[in-house]
Amino acid sequence: MPDVRFPNLIYQHRSLLLRSLEGVEGKLQRNKVVNLAIVCRSLDGVMIRPGETFSFCQLVGCPTQRRGFREGLELSFGKPRSGIGGGICQSTNLIYWLALHSELEVTERHHHTCDPFPDQGRVLPWSTGAAVFFNYRDLQLTNNSSRTYQIRIYLDETYLNCELRVDVTPPLSYHISQQQHRFLRYENDYYRANEIWQRHVDRRTGNTIANFLISKNIGRVLYEPTQEIRNSAVVISKKPV
Repeated sequence: MPDVRFPNLIYQHRSLLLRSLEGVEGKLQRNKVVNLAIVCRSLDGVMIRPGETFSFCQLVGCPTQRRGFREGLELSFGKPRSGIGGGICQSTNLIYWLALHSELEVTERHHHTCDPFPDQGRVLPWSTGAAVFFNYRDLQLTNNSSRTYQIRIYLDETYLNCELRVDVTPPLSYHISQQQHRFLRYENDYYRANEIWQRHVDRRTGNTIANFLISKNIGRVLYEPTQEIRNSAVVISKKPV
């Protein structure tokens, strides 16, 4: 990609490359960094022009050993396991989070259906990620505006960094909040639930124009819940679907 950085920053965020995850081999996390480096080479500088749709799977392609992808940690059918290309969802999580702060329309997104690891300095609301699996689950963003957007995504020694930029600043800004966050208990199982909302704000006046429910989320907790979670969990009589 040409080293061109659009002038107007819409939103940026970064996430730790290596975390202390109980029961997860360090090798899987180090391999994840290799996988993410390949993703960055495929996506850094990508432009989404008016009328275009960004497709993660189309741009990154199939993660294979021949292309340099390694075994990393991935979630499959609600369970963590190792797999070629594992960990690339860290990039789609970031891209989706940035897209929520823009006028880009999320035309395909699949959320993780479980809560696999306990919070460790969580910054973003739970269930604001995006799962991908080549040729089956994609992250797609459609640009229905008259502006051109650009994704910058790159690694440093500690973080995966992502920026969403635009050629001309849009009239609205977009703000994300979590509501109704709670833990539930059905028999011996625990679940996590929340709602994600998007607020549209006029940049000129600061007035709120609209407030939209983006998603209602619920997922089974896969780790041993803390005493705090046990004490706060709401007992329900029907298994969540």
